Amino acid sequence: MKKTILIGLFASFLVISISSCRETKEETMTEEETLIEEMQQEGADIKVKEDNDGDTKIKMETDDQTVKIKEDEDGSKVKIKTDE
Repeated sequence: MKKTILIGLFASFLVISISSCRETKEETMTEEETLIEEMQQEGADIKVKEDNDGDTKIKMETDDQTVKIKEDEDGSKVKIKTDE
């Protein structure tokens, strides 16, 4: 009886720990990724440009909104500008 209870407790702890550590896609998305996905769903014109310095610039435009994202080559600095 004691062995059955211990196995049941161990199994429940294992199930709880595995299910609580799962990450969903929404939790891991950055603000930049979220904006790009939203603009794609709205049918925005997306232009990606890369400078000689390795900086990446993304410009997305719809009829109502313009979003500009600038990122350094190592991804450490991100600037997001939104105009409506």
